[in-house]
Amino acid sequence: MGRYRLLLLIISIGFAHFAASQEIAILKYNGGGDWYANPTALPNLIRFCNTNIGTQIQDNPRTVEVGDTGIFQYPFLHMTGHGNVLFSQEEAENLRAYLVSGGFLHIDDNFGMEPYLRKELVKVFPNLELEELGVDHPIFSQDYTFEKGLPKIHEHDGKRPQAFGVVHEGRLLLLFTYESDLGDGWEDPSVHNDPLEVRERALQMGANIISYVFKR
Repeated sequence: MGRYRLLLLIISIGFAHFAASQEIAILKYNGGGDWYANPTALPNLIRFCNTNIGTQIQDNPRTVEVGDTGIFQYPFLHMTGHGNVLFSQEEAENLRAYLVSGGFLHIDDNFGMEPYLRKELVKVFPNLELEELGVDHPIFSQDYTFEKGLPKIHEHDGKRPQAFGVVHEGRLLLLFTYESDLGDGWEDPSVHNDPLEVRERALQMGANIISYVFKR
């Protein structure tokens, strides 16, 4: 069976799984960046969402690799890190097939990822670009309202937080959160010693992202 036919088969299986699944996975990538950063972030976000917005997401998210056909089992992937990102051509094709077939990828720059990521996303979507989302985008007004858009959780370069997206055929299928560091705000309180209100804003914005994907 050719690679293209195999992807079509996986996509059809994935659609059926998406319909009944509320699962999240961490995306493992090559290039040397720390894809494993913020280990307590997603479990805390999952608990917050299950408690506050009525989701039933399975605890303890799995880890999947970019080129693995197992990504089609998960309607939501999360990617983070500080450094280099590298996709092979096959990995880029696999990720593109996943996203256009109904999957969603949230990339949270933990600081330092952005220049490498932009280069690799060209492999995934050669004809599409990251577009900044306006404050009127529905992702900012799901279960919680963020009138000014993406919240600032941690300071790095003093730049304003920005939310970028890739839109394909009218659907937002990739969200890149930059200069916000949401994942740090999702971590256990002892990790960064953030004030309660900062952690709550981070978790609420994370819940909005989850809600946008699972409830649309």
